[in-house]
Amino acid sequence: MDHRIDSDPPSRGVAAVSPLRVPLRGEHLTMSTRRVLFNGVWKAFRRGQRHDSLRDLLPSLVRRAFGRSRQVDDNVFWALKGIDFEVHAGEALGIVGRNGAGKSTILKLLTRILKPTRGSCTVIGRSGALIEIAAGFHPDLTGRENVYLQGAIMGMRRTEITARFDDIIEFAGIERFVDTQVKRYSSGMNARLGFSIAAHLNPDVLLIDEVLSVGDLAFQEKCQARMKRFRDDGVAIVFVSHHLPAVAQLCNKVLLLDQGEPVRLGAPAEVIAEYCSGSRASDEQDVAITARLRRNDTERPDYLFDVVPGEQLNLDVKIEFRSDVLQATVGVVVWDLAIERYVYGASSDFVGVPPIRARRGDLRTFSFTFDANLTRGLYAIEVNVVDTDRHRFLGIARGITHFQVVEHISYDGVANLYLVGREGASVHDLRQAQPAVGR
Repeated sequence: MDHRIDSDPPSRGVAAVSPLRVPLRGEHLTMSTRRVLFNGVWKAFRRGQRHDSLRDLLPSLVRRAFGRSRQVDDNVFWALKGIDFEVHAGEALGIVGRNGAGKSTILKLLTRILKPTRGSCTVIGRSGALIEIAAGFHPDLTGRENVYLQGAIMGMRRTEITARFDDIIEFAGIERFVDTQVKRYSSGMNARLGFSIAAHLNPDVLLIDEVLSVGDLAFQEKCQARMKRFRDDGVAIVFVSHHLPAVAQLCNKVLLLDQGEPVRLGAPAEVIAEYCSGSRASDEQDVAITARLRRNDTERPDYLFDVVPGEQLNLDVKIEFRSDVLQATVGVVVWDLAIERYVYGASSDFVGVPPIRARRGDLRTFSFTFDANLTRGLYAIEVNVVDTDRHRFLGIARGITHFQVVEHISYDGVANLYLVGREGASVHDLRQAQPAVGR
């Protein structure tokens, strides 16, 4: 529920969500045609209040009526704080940031699921949106029935839906299950069908959230190719994703958010590089840490690149000490950005590097090699330095470099056992073997 908020942000303005206009097929489309406008948008949510009794509730209402309640302010959470951007026809805006940065809130405002607390947001023309898996699908209806339902919700005539129905189903790859209730669909099937419906609207504006990450790699690549074609044909796109290579390839500009605040809006390479280098060592720390990640077969480092599971990577680390240290170690931690939890951590003294002794101003370099035995996803590397003599951190550089694991599926199940096969077996090997009997 969208609660009324009593606290005001520093800026003033009237909250407004402009109504969606009918498709502007007759107008002359240029790169200057504005399709999405986000002007000084603030969005607040009210954390729920609980009152144990009527005795507690009545004083709270009186204090609120006379403006004397500080509890109201304490319960306000600002999800967005003064966001401004425009997206023109033929442009793609990427929105990146950590979980909870406010990315999905922007899309929910653009799709009118939410209203801004302050500021205004406008979408001009027909929009297609995929912001949640199976959003708007009726679980008891079949895929066929949901295509017509969703098409009608998005403003398509029944004749339009019928004309595009076969293409929608073929693109989603659910021909065998089109007459099955969608509650029987997997999350990937739901995402494929949802994107396919949105993609066949001939939209003026396409709004896409991270939900495409649930699809298989082949379908993700097909979706990205379709979105590039949309962009080139003049569709305005707002794309929220943790998949930074896809953002870099598709988008003309990128907006970086941090806890609801705009950090930077600019060229994809520059903004993504800033995001990847966020949380480096600060001036207050006792060391300055820099690092680069490179493939084993090249000397050219990349700020972000795709690797396959098991590929060997090299991490080069340079540390400038700002104070004398009798004994220190270097730690390497790998974080899974999808769940924001670390999946691996090790210290230099565990891998054969002697304890570090350094004086103020010393520069030390280290090289670590590891195999990316990880499942598909985006990962960040943290490098830290610990004074083991005084048991304290000298410096921590989180997200100092990133890499993307792209899994080429050649097996089924939940784990890769690296099965190797060859034709032909020694007769001696099979002589004593007994036929297996099924039970």
